Amino acid sequence: MTVWLIEDDAGIADALRDFLGGRGCGVALFGTLAAARRALTGARPDVILLDWNLPDGEGAAFCRELRAQDAQLPVLLLTVRSDTADMLAGFGCGADDYVTKPFDRELLYARLQALWRRSQAGGAADSPLKQCGGILLDEARQTVACNGQAVELGPLEYRLLAILMRNRGRTVTRSQLLDALWDQSGRFVNDNTLTVTMKRLREKLGQPACLKTVRSFGYRMEEDEP
Repeated sequence: MTVWLIEDDAGIADALRDFLGGRGCGVALFGTLAAARRALTGARPDVILLDWNLPDGEGAAFCRELRAQDAQLPVLLLTVRSDTADMLAGFGCGADDYVTKPFDRELLYARLQALWRRSQAGGAADSPLKQCGGILLDEARQTVACNGQAVELGPLEYRLLAILMRNRGRTVTRSQLLDALWDQSGRFVNDNTLTVTMKRLREKLGQPACLKTVRSFGYRMEEDEP
């Protein structure tokens, strides 16, 4: 796994390079966004580990740039910011995960590995078949099964599950879900409707462990690591 670490704190950067290198990763260090942009013109890493505050800009803005060019490149934001609003902004800019300093290096490595494995799934995001845990969603037939049994969902429940399955491994904020679930006939989908719909969806799927709540942010479909 090749990791590009965009971090201006030399102490943190060197320590992470040594740690990740000891786990078999190839690590390239960049102290500025400009240096990372130049490198991206000729290469692509497996994962980007991106600090929020850099001398020539914010990592969140850079993440938006990356998403405009490459929707699949895994990005993990690394920052001292731990407020709810900051975390929401991080996910909103397209980051796949968010880790606050100080952090546990083993946990950070596990999260990087998880992001990389998901990215190796290749064209799974383009397939009409989406799977997580025992849940199978077939977008071509608009059917859902859980542990081999067909599950009947209402239109809003189905749309909610489809959004989460398409973004497997990524946290989808409640705000993003509300925008995506706005009724096509113009009826407003409010916060309470989302909460009730999620409750019903979980009940119909048998309270699946892979449908996780990210407290104060939103939800994500993610199988537990073995």
